Amino acid sequence: MRQLDRLLRPRSVAVIGASSDAAKTAGRPIAYLQKHGYTGRIYPVNPRNDTIAGLPCYSDIAALPDAPDVGLVLLGASRAVQAVGELAQRGAGAAIVLASGFQETGAAGAGRQQALREAAGSMPLLGPNTIGLVNLTDGITLSATGALEMDDLRTGSIAVVSQSGGVLGAMLSRAASRGIGFSKLVSTGNEADLDVADFIDILLDDPATSVIALYIEGLRKPAAFRAAAQRAAQLGKPLVAFKVGRSESGARSAVSHTGALAGADRLYDALFAQCGVIRAQTFADLLDIPAALCTGRRLAGKRIAILTSTGGAGTLVADSCGLAGLDTPAPDADTAARLDALQSGDEAVLSRNPIDLTLAGLKPDLLRGAIDTLLASPSYDGAVVVAGSSSLQHPTLVSSAVGDCLKKSGKPVLVYVSPHAPHILADLNRQGIPAFAAPESCAAAFSAMLAQEAAAQAQPAATPQAVRDDARALPAGPLNEADSKALFASFGIASVRETVAATSAAAAAAAPALGDRVVLKVLSRHLAHKSDIGGVAVGVPAADVAARGQAMLQTVQAATAAPLEGLLVQEMVAGGTEMILGFHRDPQLGPSILLGMGGVAAELFNDTELRLLPLTRADAEDMVRSLKTWPLLDGYRGRPRADVPALVDAIMAFATMAAELDAQLDEAEINPLFVMPAGQGVKAADGVVIVR
Repeated sequence: MRQLDRLLRPRSVAVIGASSDAAKTAGRPIAYLQKHGYTGRIYPVNPRNDTIAGLPCYSDIAALPDAPDVGLVLLGASRAVQAVGELAQRGAGAAIVLASGFQETGAAGAGRQQALREAAGSMPLLGPNTIGLVNLTDGITLSATGALEMDDLRTGSIAVVSQSGGVLGAMLSRAASRGIGFSKLVSTGNEADLDVADFIDILLDDPATSVIALYIEGLRKPAAFRAAAQRAAQLGKPLVAFKVGRSESGARSAVSHTGALAGADRLYDALFAQCGVIRAQTFADLLDIPAALCTGRRLAGKRIAILTSTGGAGTLVADSCGLAGLDTPAPDADTAARLDALQSGDEAVLSRNPIDLTLAGLKPDLLRGAIDTLLASPSYDGAVVVAGSSSLQHPTLVSSAVGDCLKKSGKPVLVYVSPHAPHILADLNRQGIPAFAAPESCAAAFSAMLAQEAAAQAQPAATPQAVRDDARALPAGPLNEADSKALFASFGIASVRETVAATSAAAAAAAPALGDRVVLKVLSRHLAHKSDIGGVAVGVPAADVAARGQAMLQTVQAATAAPLEGLLVQEMVAGGTEMILGFHRDPQLGPSILLGMGGVAAELFNDTELRLLPLTRADAEDMVRSLKTWPLLDGYRGRPRADVPALVDAIMAFATMAAELDAQLDEAEINPLFVMPAGQGVKAADGVVIVR
């Protein structure tokens, strides 16, 4: 891990291209450093000024009195390259380049970005095309974002790493209005050098940071991200990521179903799931979820109590919780009795959930007693308290009651502020009580707590699959079906019984040994979708194989000029569940394994699960149980249970094959893979392999 202390906590900052006009972008960084109390040395660099903001101004980098810890470069793209080179030669600790006009603009810009990276040498470089970084913990604002015009920048334990500079400013201003504080905010920009993973690593060692929020457009170094994310899970510092580009824009394969089913965004889902990263589903979640997690309170289960003084708001929260898979059970008899004992009469019915205090009247003692009772109850793992319109008249009623009760319990409590009351929302958050303006945010926060708990219980990170030393000498391009399945079999994935026949007569001779009825296919390495052109027949009587085989060859030859290699005669398989098992190589995230419902339904139902390599056996087991069609494998409505251990073995064998072949393998797929009843294993009935 690279040392970035001089970048995050500089004792001296040189502002290259500083302007004396604080209203200009180039004038903002010095103004903000002074405004927010930076105590280190500031060196303006501009040959046209003697002083800027009361500070001596230097004509160039060579004239600086010492090597700065950070050089904040405010020059245009071409001049920025020279400035970075001069900073590196001078021994600066790091450079931050705000200018655009680099890789984001095309080939010419990419060349400038490469020159910028080379000019930096071993000096860490943030950017280009970044808005900079803000270290609120230590009062260091190395940024030109207009959000720093605010006077009240609250310090907290949430860090933000964003690939967008605008999002950094948006998060800063939104948090300020909500009473939520940050520790560090970093805009990584084009990531010519330092990227998201570098800053995750350094922030994991930052005692002021307990949660890291990530705004991600794409990962340039997925392996480094995965390693950093797994370290975060081990340290118990949650990562919350909002990934843009959720539409299915992944590369489509013309050969296997797997390429069509493995959309790029779904691979990010897989990556986050394997690394214990909590995915924010909305931009609002990127602030709401960390605000709840930074309290350090853990949710042990799904059971949520909802305490409200307005029935409609309570129902909104209950509905949101239900949609998120959380439970809102009624209180047990003892808890209900304790709740009823809190009111002098029987105006309100407190034995339901949401627990509605409307008719009983919202009194401080009643509210405290109800919260205490719910937190002490074995029926609930956490609670939502609704601050209704009465909070406008008594703004501290809910905050004081919740604050007092939290001192007695370790269970998490969230507040839903039902009226539009930003001041109440901010006051609650400033007191360390997570408060939200939307009921859906409460459900998202609790779901994230459950995900954090699951990540903490997860097995250690996957290590690469063990591979044999013998490199495979495979011909480039597609293998035919028989050769593909022979490759799978060499890694332990059994195939259906079959025979390769050069002629229809040879196919007829082989058929009786495979059963009364067989599957007949044309064989060619150049035909992946044989059924589309009449190259597959199922349930052919053995006596008819010669005639059917000859007709099939003629039909296929009339439909395509692809060379044929004969016929493939296979046994008919009955009693199994059809699955698809595939390998896909994403241009950004690398190799992955796909599992789903097989046969012709693979694309129709799209019930698939993806995991990136390397896999653990726990990953493979989770893939199987995460399918919507998992009940079909688990004995649904009297159906025989499938041989799930054999399916998991096949997934792991397939992953080992992909690891051994590595860059040789472009695509691979078994579709269908028959999963037989318990104890009978699996059988590969069709196969595709494409070698690079």
